[in-house]
Amino acid sequence: MIASIILSFFISFIVTALITPPAISLLKKHKVIDDPKRKHPGVIHKKPIPRGGGIPLFLGVVVASLIFIPINPTTIAIFVASFISLVIGVLDDKIDISPYFRFIVQIACAIIIVASGVNIPFITNPFGGILYLNHFNLPISLLGMHVVFSLSDFIAIFWIVWVMNMLNWSKGVDGQMPGIVAISAIVIGILSLRFAAIDEASILSAKLAFIIAGSALGFLIYNFHPAKIFPGYGATSIYLLLSVVAMLSSAKLATAILVMGVPLADGVYTVFRRVISGRSPFWHDKKHLHHLLLSSGYSQRRIALFYWIISAILGALSLVLSSKGKLFAIIMVAVLVGGAILFLNYFLKKNNDKITV
Repeated sequence: MIASIILSFFISFIVTALITPPAISLLKKHKVIDDPKRKHPGVIHKKPIPRGGGIPLFLGVVVASLIFIPINPTTIAIFVASFISLVIGVLDDKIDISPYFRFIVQIACAIIIVASGVNIPFITNPFGGILYLNHFNLPISLLGMHVVFSLSDFIAIFWIVWVMNMLNWSKGVDGQMPGIVAISAIVIGILSLRFAAIDEASILSAKLAFIIAGSALGFLIYNFHPAKIFPGYGATSIYLLLSVVAMLSSAKLATAILVMGVPLADGVYTVFRRVISGRSPFWHDKKHLHHLLLSSGYSQRRIALFYWIISAILGALSLVLSSKGKLFAIIMVAVLVGGAILFLNYFLKKNNDKITV
């Protein structure tokens, strides 16, 4: 099994690395380009660069999955949802679709996956015991249909949609996102292997996790600064798959939250900041942590490396910490990231005030 997982990793890596150059040419030909002249607060590049990196990322995962992942109703639903996300994402890369429509599609994709049986039936209580989320049910009648949703279904849908948006916000500098995705997938894959002997879903989770990691690293070759291609919104197809591998077997949700702790905390503060300022959480700004670090004088490469190193450290901790330890680590990351954002905002504002004076 270990040999097939390693082989699947390298196949997804090689396929993505080989597909990306022709994808760049094709995207340029069809003008799927991120022009720095467009009105978007997150734009930091100086010349037009192709978007649509979700295409080689998705194809790398699909090719390896067709070889190593069993085809059944669950995996079909997962990849159908991922493909829908890719199509809508690439269309957005080309013509800028409404963020509200994208959000509705994300929910629909999450529902497809949850309807196939993938959800979060329980979570480990950090203070002892297990919380069974599927014991809390909510009957809903709609258009003459009677459906029973459990709390586990709602949380699973929220988790999938949240990861898709959180990681989409974490691609602001070259190489940042693929590194985070690769490290997160590897950590989740390693943890899945611990349960592989007793849980068949963990085998699927481990294989898919390492396939995602291979594809992300294959794409990183062309996305590291100076980037030759951007992930674009189509890369949400990969974020969706990463959210799913964290749910496919037990005990990995806290691990996923911890290893993605920095972008997760940044995402929470982003939503909170936009809402309290009276703005829509869907509309972009230039106040993410990576933007603040850029404004402070850090280069894109250093910022990307910073995110990778922190993710790797948190991932290593997640493999050895208890559930209670993970909870305290998550809280600490949230406090540190929040403090860093507040400090950088204050520091930059103070410097701007001095320049103005």
